[in-house]
Amino acid sequence: MMWAYSQPVSNRFLNIPADSAGGGDANGYLHRGYAKALAEFGTPRELPRSRGWILECPIPGFPYHDARGCYPLFSCQDWSQLHLDLENIGDELVSLALVADPFGMYDLAYLRQCFRNVVFPYKEHYIIDLEQSMSSFISSHHVRNVRKALQNVEVEHCANPTQFLDDWSNLYANLVRRHNIKGMAAFSRESFAKQLQVPGIVMFRAVHREISVGMALWYVQGEVGYYHLAAYSDLGYELRASFALFARAIEYFATRLRWLNLGAGAGVQRGGTDGLTRFKSGWATSTRTAYFCGRIFDPVHYAEIVQAKGVSGTGYFPLYRKGEFR
Repeated sequence: MMWAYSQPVSNRFLNIPADSAGGGDANGYLHRGYAKALAEFGTPRELPRSRGWILECPIPGFPYHDARGCYPLFSCQDWSQLHLDLENIGDELVSLALVADPFGMYDLAYLRQCFRNVVFPYKEHYIIDLEQSMSSFISSHHVRNVRKALQNVEVEHCANPTQFLDDWSNLYANLVRRHNIKGMAAFSRESFAKQLQVPGIVMFRAVHREISVGMALWYVQGEVGYYHLAAYSDLGYELRASFALFARAIEYFATRLRWLNLGAGAGVQRGGTDGLTRFKSGWATSTRTAYFCGRIFDPVHYAEIVQAKGVSGTGYFPLYRKGEFR
């Protein structure tokens, strides 16, 4: 099952820099530039042994800080060293919460060693094994929609993503309005300007009559391509641009990578029936579990904040931020 590209696509899309004196940066979510693109949500802090990044945040109303993983996943270059990084934090932070990359080099026992307070299955990420033929796994529903979409839109690989910052920002603003997105996922234009410069970025654009009606962003790390974000105009939804964009992306990556991570469906419940879950599952060959992880570094101040805020329960971490990100 192949759909011809509307234009030739370059093999040289990764833009991976040479190693620096400090050992160099990996690309995608591993790159320091991605953490810096999220600086409006917290101060980027490198974990020097594992070479991952977290965001330090002030705790409102208290002279303390905690940290969270970068959106949407925490990745690091050397998972075997993560426990040492966390031990070295001491009581500098009250707590840390993150979602571990399901392609990380760890097992569940190691996660529990690193994160002593909270580790639980959070979401099932839809995965594509690119060694399988596209015709063997894409649902018939999706195939029909791809064919319909390609009658009205062309898909381009954008060799210079920053050139399309305005188009992307406008489309994403439409997504934010439609779904009332808040918090870290409601990225600013300034954040996107930095995200589009991170090595490993791959952008596809769906075009109808020379107008961008949809765009999709991916990050490439090693043998894995991570679906990052997509956004569409109202016309793009009508023209099923999402199906054209995903079909092109899978075809593009098929000879370049081993895996694609499409992320999870909406919400935190497994086995969802929402539209996003149905959409992603129709492309996938399997799933992998992403674990939510939390650790308390300073139990005294953690308890102090919880008591001062008057919150209770066990289904949220850190408990003192319950309801803060609604």
